[in-house]
Amino acid sequence: MSMSGRTALLAGATSAAGLAAAAALVDAGARVITTGRSAERLKPLADVGARIEVADATSFTDMSALARRIGAVDLVLPLVGGWRGGGGLAGQSDEDLDALLPSFQAVRATSRAFDASIRASDAGRFAMVSSTAVERPLAGGANYTSIKAAGEAWTLAVAQGYAKAARDSDRPLRAASVILRAEGALDPDALARAVIGLWDADATESNGTIRLL
Repeated sequence: MSMSGRTALLAGATSAAGLAAAAALVDAGARVITTGRSAERLKPLADVGARIEVADATSFTDMSALARRIGAVDLVLPLVGGWRGGGGLAGQSDEDLDALLPSFQAVRATSRAFDASIRASDAGRFAMVSSTAVERPLAGGANYTSIKAAGEAWTLAVAQGYAKAARDSDRPLRAASVILRAEGALDPDALARAVIGLWDADATESNGTIRLL
C-alpha cells in the first residue's frame, strides 16, 4: 500500500531513529509531522522535509491539541525512548525508573489523543518500539523491561480497541496497532524499513502483532 499522500506523525522524534524514519516516510511520499520539546533539535527533521511541531509527546493535552490542528492521520509512532540499567536488582533506582517512564507515557498519550484519527483512516497504523528484552528480563534491566512490557500491554489493548470499534460499527477492520521489537540497540535504518513495512499486510493480519526489527 502506497504512503503517497498519507500523513504520518512521529512523536518525540529527535533521535537518530526518528530522523531515519522521517526521511524514509518523506521519500515514500508521506506528509510527515514530527514533534519534540526543542525547536533546535527538530531542525534536522525539517531539513529532510518533515513538518516540525514543538510539543511534548508524553502530554495528552499537547497531543490532543496537535490532533485537532493536523486533522487526518494514517500513522502514529511515539519514539520517546532511552535506556537506564545495570547494578543488578538493587541498582534499579527510582531515578532510573522516572527517567524511563516517559517512554510509556508517550505510548499512552499519543494512542489516546489520536485514537479517533487512526480509526477514521482507511489504513490507520499505531506502532510502538519495544525490545526483545521483555522476553528474557534481567535483574540489571528490570526497570527498562518493565516499562517496555507496560508499553506492549497498552499497545495490545489499543489493538483490541480497534477491533472492537470495527465490530461494533459493523465495518471492516482498517486500523492496526503493532509492536516493533528491536534486539539490542535500535538500528535506525531497520526501524525505517519496518515503519514503511507496516502496510505490507492489511489490518486484519497486522493488528495486535509483534514484528522483529
